[in-house]
Amino acid sequence: MSRRFLFVLGSARAEGNTELLARAAAEQLPDDVEQRWIRLADHPLPDFVDLRHGSEYVRPPADSTTGLLMEATLAATDIVIASPLYWYSVSSLTKRYLDHWSSWLRTPGLDFKATLAGRTLWGVAALAGTEPSVADPYAGTLNNSAAYMGMRFGGVLLGNGSGPGDVEKDADALARAKTFFAQDAPLARFPHQAA
Repeated sequence: MSRRFLFVLGSARAEGNTELLARAAAEQLPDDVEQRWIRLADHPLPDFVDLRHGSEYVRPPADSTTGLLMEATLAATDIVIASPLYWYSVSSLTKRYLDHWSSWLRTPGLDFKATLAGRTLWGVAALAGTEPSVADPYAGTLNNSAAYMGMRFGGVLLGNGSGPGDVEKDADALARAKTFFAQDAPLARFPHQAA
């Protein structure tokens, strides 16, 4: 299967530092790798409603925002969460997208978990500061989501950027971006699991 990257842009701002860093990394992908970019702010998802102990989930219509994101997620071999670091984790737009994974897991006939198993989840984030440990909860959210789904986790590409375009001055982040997607991503594991 040829690789198909889905870039899920979770910033409330277009062309922010996180997106700039994600695009710098994506420039390194071979020409035959399909790229699809979806800005969550342009495709707002409805509130997630937990129906586990009530009625059954129904497959969302293909022409709905939920259907668009679900189908794009299922079609991707690589899912890149490009969300700025907001209060030490992913943005609310990104969290809502991940919350919808819960309904897609339980939608009859979808086989969401089995479809994503073995595929790769990546993270790209800009943060205001140079201390990478503040992004540990962000990385944990993505790693644990990948582990639960049986996915590979490529890690998180971090860059420093608060004001518009600041990340373009972060030479270390731009250097890491050149090889970020070239690495072999291991199967994700929960922190308490042995390797």
